[in-house]
Amino acid sequence: MTETAHEAAVAWAQKIMDADCADDAEPCGVVVALGKALGCPSGYGSDLIFWPEGRQPTAPEVVGQALGYRPFAL
Repeated sequence: MTETAHEAAVAWAQKIMDADCADDAEPCGVVVALGKALGCPSGYGSDLIFWPEGRQPTAPEVVGQALGYRPFAL
């Protein structure tokens, strides 16, 4: 991930965390864009934001955790 893409992902995560959206539909679009940018499964990024394990992470920590996602074989 380039530095610019990383910065954009952090900004999207922060936007969601701050509830800085024009309407109720915008957060959904931002969550989808964040997931695509991070290459993690649908809902994984939003789970890190809305239902974290332990303390509430910062936006850079959310992006770092999402980038650390690795799929596993069943």
